Amino acid sequence: MKMQFENLKRYKSWLISAAITTAIGLWLISGQIGNENSDPDNAQVAKQETEARPGVRVRRQTAEEVTRTIAVNGRTAPARVVDINAETDGRIVAVGRERGDRLDRGDVIVRLDERDRHARLAQASATVKQRELEYAAREKLQGESYVSEAQLQEAAALLEAAKAELTRAELDINYMVISAPFDGALQERHVEIGDFVKRGDPVASFVDDRTLIVRASISEYDAHYVTKGEEGTAELATGEMVTGVVRYMAPVADEATRTFTVELAIDNSDGAYRAGMTAKLMIPGETVSAQRVSPSLLTLDDAGNLGVKTLNDAGVVEFYRADIVMSSSDGIWIAGLPHLMTIITVGQGFVNEGALVDAVPEDDIETAVAIKSGTQDD
Repeated sequence: MKMQFENLKRYKSWLISAAITTAIGLWLISGQIGNENSDPDNAQVAKQETEARPGVRVRRQTAEEVTRTIAVNGRTAPARVVDINAETDGRIVAVGRERGDRLDRGDVIVRLDERDRHARLAQASATVKQRELEYAAREKLQGESYVSEAQLQEAAALLEAAKAELTRAELDINYMVISAPFDGALQERHVEIGDFVKRGDPVASFVDDRTLIVRASISEYDAHYVTKGEEGTAELATGEMVTGVVRYMAPVADEATRTFTVELAIDNSDGAYRAGMTAKLMIPGETVSAQRVSPSLLTLDDAGNLGVKTLNDAGVVEFYRADIVMSSSDGIWIAGLPHLMTIITVGQGFVNEGALVDAVPEDDIETAVAIKSGTQDD
């Protein structure tokens, strides 16, 4: 009985030892499996840390204050367009100019048949003299109480009527000649020799093309920055650049388009430019802070937006959409960028927004090239 107890005791100890050993083994195995599962992640991290980042060339630059140009398409037009009508009845007996001719103020366009106009003028003049004598006589008699006040007033009325008729006769003579109202060009002549015109009939269309206007429509936003009297520029369809002054800025927007009409007056005294041509109107707008970049630095993001890529202080690529303010021979000016920025000048097409890159400043490359060139010269 004692021996059986001892055997049972040894068997119990063996079971405890086996259980402990099994637990330790399972713990070791689980740890090994966990390590095996974490190895790929650790390896990937290590790989990312050891892999070389893409290299780009960068330039540090500061924004400048520039004036944005309001640029809209428009058309040239004469400064004035008038329809010349006959002011009396008569038959056309002579034409002075053909359509398209340039005229100075007072140049004859057409002449009407005067016929008995001079006789009417002489008759009206004689009537005035007669009425003057009658009035003078009655005035003298009225002072001697031989003529009443009513008779004197009647003579005065007849005199005034005679003077009015004389004035009409004189004007009628002047109306026989239809001339240019100002310096310009004869756009159309509606009559020929032999035509009979009545008072009010159209005779010619005349334009003032010594001054041309470039008329265009600008947006509600841009209208705030345009004022009458300021200078502007227009690029004609021929490529010529002309300067002028804003002569008109609409106070009220067009109800249909919600745009404002603006007119730029340009000198055309030599007749070098034609009305009706397409023109690009450019007027100074607001002053903004902008960065000047080369057009070659523009790139597209994943959404197809045009912009530039920069680096932040952590060396991460950032993308800014291009808000082009103006362009010149030196490059384009873009607003909406940081005042002080690091722009990617080489390699921007091979890196994406959010990528971590190795940046090499342009100044360092230029210095290295200069040193190498100096060494080779030695």
